[in-house]
Amino acid sequence: MTIDSIRGEYRRYRALAESALAQLDDADLTRAPGPNANSIAVVAWHLAGNLRSRFTDCLTADGEKPWRAREEEFARREVSRADLLEQWSRGWEALFDAIDPLTDQDLERTVTIRGQPWSVVEALHRSLAHAAYHVGQIVYQAKTLRGERWSYLSIPPGGSDAYNQAPSFDRPDQQRERLGPSTA
Repeated sequence: MTIDSIRGEYRRYRALAESALAQLDDADLTRAPGPNANSIAVVAWHLAGNLRSRFTDCLTADGEKPWRAREEEFARREVSRADLLEQWSRGWEALFDAIDPLTDQDLERTVTIRGQPWSVVEALHRSLAHAAYHVGQIVYQAKTLRGERWSYLSIPPGGSDAYNQAPSFDRPDQQRERLGPSTA
């Protein structure tokens, strides 16, 4: 039951980010909001790299892989939507390939990240918080770039009373139904 909840939250955050990405023009993906800020492409590239590293052979190898070039993930980049979504998908596929077979009994197993031992549940919570943080950045930047053209991914301003009369989409499986299947 716990692992199902964690999987559901990962899917919900992926769907939120992909719904935000789908609203953007291609040029918006690589537009940095300031001189020292990361573009959506940089944030998404980094998150995908992190997920690939952490979840490739996660039960048997250190989560910080020697092939990962973390610093390069933060380099300003001009990248096509197709290339960005390919990188994005590879990260999420590594995650789900690793966690889909897990059961609640696996949560007490130990994994290693940067040489430090973590229980699987600790590592998953840490990773989920990291993903939520960066998805929040993606959604915030996308909303800012879209301005008045933004389509809300949750309850729109002024919609709380109506929503509270008939709440739905609060659970990860309901959110996925509303946002649609993964598009990357």
